[in-house]
Amino acid sequence: MNTQRHIIFYGHYFTDFYFEQPEKVQVKIEYVFKILRTVQNVPKKFLDHITETDGLYEIRIEFESNIYRIFCCFDKGSLVVLFNGFQKKSQKTPKSEIDLALKLKDEYFNSKKKKQ
Repeated sequence: MNTQRHIIFYGHYFTDFYFEQPEKVQVKIEYVFKILRTVQNVPKKFLDHITETDGLYEIRIEFESNIYRIFCCFDKGSLVVLFNGFQKKSQKTPKSEIDLALKLKDEYFNSKKKKQ
């Protein structure tokens, strides 16, 4: 199996979310990450663009009757940068979660510019 993408975390938001989840949910998250790392064309079931945003994606995880989302973006094509995650409790994605992800995305790219 050839690795095509690398996953990194920006800030502590994703890791805080991840470690709050039951072990079985963590296993499912890892399964979806494996797909994200290795499958050339990731199905929309697992990864989809957030239409009202610029360059923001959501990783989709379903476990039993629960739905989880992790916001991310791509950097330099094969690098996936994870931001915040949450358990979805309604049909509509909470605006506050999208706003946080956009803020973190901006911070990430601004911090990269400063390092150059």
